[in-house]
Amino acid sequence: MSRLAIIGAGWAGMAAAVTATAAGHQVVLFEATHALGGRARSVAGQLPDGTPVTLDNGQHILIGAYSETMRLLLQVGVDPKTALLRLPLTLRFPDGAGLQFPNWPAPFNAFGAIVGARGWRVADKWSLLRLAGRWQRQRFTCDAKASVTQLCQDLNPRVLAELIEPLCVSALNTPAHEASAQVFLRVMQDALFGAAGASNLLLPRRDLSALFPAAGARHLLEHGAQLRLAARVGALVPQGLSWQVDGESFDAVIVATGASAAARLLTSSAACVDAARAQAMKRWCTLAQALRFEAIATVYAWCPDARLSTPMLALRPDAKAPAQFVFDRGQLGGPQGLLAFVVSASQADRATLQAQVLRQASAQLGLALQPVQTIVEKQATFASTPGLQRPALQIAPALLACGDYVAGPYPATLEGAVRSGLAAVAALQAS
Repeated sequence: MSRLAIIGAGWAGMAAAVTATAAGHQVVLFEATHALGGRARSVAGQLPDGTPVTLDNGQHILIGAYSETMRLLLQVGVDPKTALLRLPLTLRFPDGAGLQFPNWPAPFNAFGAIVGARGWRVADKWSLLRLAGRWQRQRFTCDAKASVTQLCQDLNPRVLAELIEPLCVSALNTPAHEASAQVFLRVMQDALFGAAGASNLLLPRRDLSALFPAAGARHLLEHGAQLRLAARVGALVPQGLSWQVDGESFDAVIVATGASAAARLLTSSAACVDAARAQAMKRWCTLAQALRFEAIATVYAWCPDARLSTPMLALRPDAKAPAQFVFDRGQLGGPQGLLAFVVSASQADRATLQAQVLRQASAQLGLALQPVQTIVEKQATFASTPGLQRPALQIAPALLACGDYVAGPYPATLEGAVRSGLAAVAALQAS
């Protein structure tokens, strides 16, 4: 058994802590704030009529391909069948156009959805079928320098606008003309052409803190781990082949904060280590600091009688109507009439976004909504651009990192965060 410090209690850090505890390590989990969950947690809000409401720091969705997240939820006592609403992948617009996957085995479900897409001409469908067949023949690989727009340059414009661009910005939080085609193809392979149910949408029926972090914390405490909230780590100091965290000895350390916070901690700590470790830490920090980040905004709005035709609808964004998707929280365990509008790759300020989204709701949904709260996560995800070099899992001996930005096949998603936490523990045990 080793004594392990994990710094940061977001989904990556929590995943690492649960996995390490199950493997027999003595885990101490440090979190600088009073809240667990990082960028995927609940926040308190209030409806315009004064009713208290629990919101999320950002509206998240999961998909059936998130196998490690599903396994982790079960491990901490959360049943995905009750905690998540499972729906076939659907990209329907308020006017009924768009596509929906039938309940068929992959890849026939994808082909069936394309053939049955509403509002598309035969030429639109054929252009996508031809391209999807090419992706399969090429085993979902492409030029590492290609963007999603370049990957899809042979698609008809309507398919690009109504399918590829919404999927790209929701999965990679990066506009298609800037996004990595190779990362996009990996997501498409797992989600659209993967195992049965991989393409399903999994919409949380409970707030994000209740979905995993709260259950994970209970599980950790029941299994002997320590959770230290409001405990900001100031320094890592080597102690032979192990480390001291603010003067406390540990056999190994996993840094599970965001990239910027990790780089700050490691940069300040590099002054206290030997030349070899200092050089390795500085190389890691250089990559972490070079990442460019994209914002995601969630605009919560309310009308007592508001109800969407489905729990999630795609919207048609433009310069003055920025939201790509809207979720009916009333159909997902929240109060009736509460809607969540998601603006990925957001650039405008909070007040402007809120005003634009309310006008978009009126124009595209026919709803007169009152604002509840607008949450802008300025560093929601790294920009998943072609040829991006992400910082490695291993920083130095007995010092590792995890997070959705660490090198791996997935973009910045909950599954990416969870998998990085698992990988960090696996690397620790292998060393």
